[in-house]
Amino acid sequence: MFDGLDFSKMGGMFEEMQKKARELELESQNKEFSVKSGAGMVEIKLNGKGEVLDVSIDESLFEDRESLQILLISAMNDAIKLVENEKKNIATKMLGGLGGGLGV
Repeated sequence: MFDGLDFSKMGGMFEEMQKKARELELESQNKEFSVKSGAGMVEIKLNGKGEVLDVSIDESLFEDRESLQILLISAMNDAIKLVENEKKNIATKMLGGLGGGLGV
């Protein structure tokens, strides 16, 4: 089952994985994302941590509270999904390098 697996190299591989994980996490946190709803009438900008950096709302929406609420909710939900997908992509990248190093 473990034929060809060199356990003496696993410590170094683990350290390399941790380093790569930190690099990917920092890279993700420094990214900025933008989501729009209502054909751009509402735009939310956020970073890779999921922190909202800016919200832009078209002035015409200030007169229509219900539409504004719907568009804000839509944009916020899209923003959350975008950050979650980015985190999944990072995990996939990180784990993708695991198989090759272990000879699996």
